[in-house]
Amino acid sequence: MRIDLHTHSRASDGTQTPADLMTAAARAGLDVVALTDHDTAEGWTEAATAARGLGITLVPGMEISTEYEGRAVHLLAYLPDPGYPPLVEALTRVLAARNARVPAIVERLVAHGVEITVEDVIAGAGDAAAVGRPHVADAMVAKGIVEHRDQAFAQWLSPGRPGHVMRYSADLREMIGLVEAAGGVSVLAHVWGRHLPATLDVPVIAELADLGLGGLEVDHQDHDADARARLREVAVDLDLVITGSSDHHGLGKTDHDLGCNLTDPHQYDRLLDRAAAAAARSGRTTPAVENA
Repeated sequence: MRIDLHTHSRASDGTQTPADLMTAAARAGLDVVALTDHDTAEGWTEAATAARGLGITLVPGMEISTEYEGRAVHLLAYLPDPGYPPLVEALTRVLAARNARVPAIVERLVAHGVEITVEDVIAGAGDAAAVGRPHVADAMVAKGIVEHRDQAFAQWLSPGRPGHVMRYSADLREMIGLVEAAGGVSVLAHVWGRHLPATLDVPVIAELADLGLGGLEVDHQDHDADARARLREVAVDLDLVITGSSDHHGLGKTDHDLGCNLTDPHQYDRLLDRAAAAAARSGRTTPAVENA
């Protein structure tokens, strides 16, 4: 069984519709795929319909923008009730901050001689629930300013670059509790990618596990072999689920092809068991896994 638990569609910053993403997943030979758009469940319904017709299993999820000690941390949330009021309130605030940042980014880029407008960014984003840096990057690509998203981030949009603007993110500890209260299970995304080991060290991960964290995304393109081995040991020691995934964004991210990293079926079963237990504790009506 081939299981990929981290993908993105045009509902956030991927380049494929949810339905097209499911089609691509089927063509890649995936049996199970999670849709985890940033801070939104907007694509779940369309993806579920497509998955049923393609004979693949869909796991509804989202990747939530959080912060810990002033550093950005992404938290994967699987099978939470998207209508749980405190979660809705938190995500609404995160999405508003994401959308509000775009004009400030564009203003900084223009001040540095980049010819781009907010309208350029919005036109390329389509019906995405949140418009953010990846869409700014796409607009820069479309106008020939850079060749691809990676270049836009490296030269203009990452922290310390001319177009970077800070924004609000939810508190990581609080969000782990909110996901569990919504009947879902949380997994730290690309835990030690993007220069985070000093922030999310082993004692911190242990603290988060005590707060309800369910797993670690170990097998990810941002992790080298040493990081994967060390994180796997940490997960085993703390009894956390071990996941692997592509973090696929369609054409928006190079070297993240569907299925490039996979989750072991036993670990997938553990994830579903933890989600079911959280749902039972919460009493919420949580989304179902759309089994093939």
